[in-house]
Amino acid sequence: MSGRKIPDQDRLLTPAEVASMFRVDPKTVTRWARDGRLTAVRTLGGHRRYREAEVLALLRAAAAAAGD
Repeated sequence: MSGRKIPDQDRLLTPAEVASMFRVDPKTVTRWARDGRLTAVRTLGGHRRYREAEVLALLRAAAAAAGD
């Protein structure tokens, strides 16, 4: 492997990382993926990962909705 840095838009987050950003339980993040609010990417081991850019966009939308 070349050791190159993964660009932020391609960075994948774990359910726990996403959950801490939204201050919810990781199972809630899994439910959001099942309901289509977030797109889950599956690892070779079958674990869910979430694209950081998509998570940040959802976080901004949630913050904007809370500000209304």
